Amino acid sequence: MIVSTEDCAHAILDVTPLIMRIIRMEMRSNRSPDLSVPQFRTLIYIRNHPDASLTDVADHLGLTLSSTSKLVDGLVKRLLVERNDSLQDRRRMTLNLTGPGNASLDIAFRCTLDRVSNALVHVSEAQRVEIVETMQLLNQLFAVELPGQTN
Repeated sequence: MIVSTEDCAHAILDVTPLIMRIIRMEMRSNRSPDLSVPQFRTLIYIRNHPDASLTDVADHLGLTLSSTSKLVDGLVKRLLVERNDSLQDRRRMTLNLTGPGNASLDIAFRCTLDRVSNALVHVSEAQRVEIVETMQLLNQLFAVELPGQTN
């Protein structure tokens, strides 16, 4: 079988939205019920981007700075996020998760991991090795820094 780069790209584009839909559905359904989806997305972003700025979060969410500030204020009041002075720039505040903020995400992540793991239960070990190797390759190929983003 000959597979062109375009055939490979089509396969990736076909399956990625399906996988992401399952992951999003599981993460959202297992989030703390008192967290809105934007709050939950904020926690995930801050976890994945330690020392993020308010501007970084606003850009990710597609919200104004004012709206994002109110959203983050609520998370700070609930002790899920902490604001700190930046070590590099005294005019800048950084955002990080607290212990309870991380714990809230850990529950949703564990449930999602279980759901994805259960979907793979009938896949042979050789196929699981192929999947892991393919994911590692895709990570290497696509783990480039995008403009305005830090990994």
